[in-house]
Amino acid sequence: MGVAVSAVLIGVAGLSASPVQARDFLAPSLTATISTAQLPPQGRSMLTLIYQGGPFRHDKDGVVFGNRERLLPAGSTRAYYREYTVRTPGVRSRGARRIVCGGLQPAAPDACFYTDDHYASFRKIVP
Repeated sequence: MGVAVSAVLIGVAGLSASPVQARDFLAPSLTATISTAQLPPQGRSMLTLIYQGGPFRHDKDGVVFGNRERLLPAGSTRAYYREYTVRTPGVRSRGARRIVCGGLQPAAPDACFYTDDHYASFRKIVP
């Protein structure tokens, strides 16, 4: 974003110059994709479980994902997105990999997204 545009946003909208707030102000664009075949094996397994409705290994799997970073398209309800852990071999914690799916029916999502950096970026999962 150019300096002049930043100054206008700061002056008009009362925003600070921090990149996080500037990013939140702008509509997100999600152009990166990943095919199901490109997912790690654990991601493909989790995607299968999502469509089967579980069972899930972690208590937090299937909980509402708030999309507070606004990196995903806006959902139709507050509970539109749900997150699922993609196991990382050799890591004892849940790790950073997740699949986040949106839709009104968790076992029949409208779209799913993969992140391997704990929500810093997402790629839409395509067939």
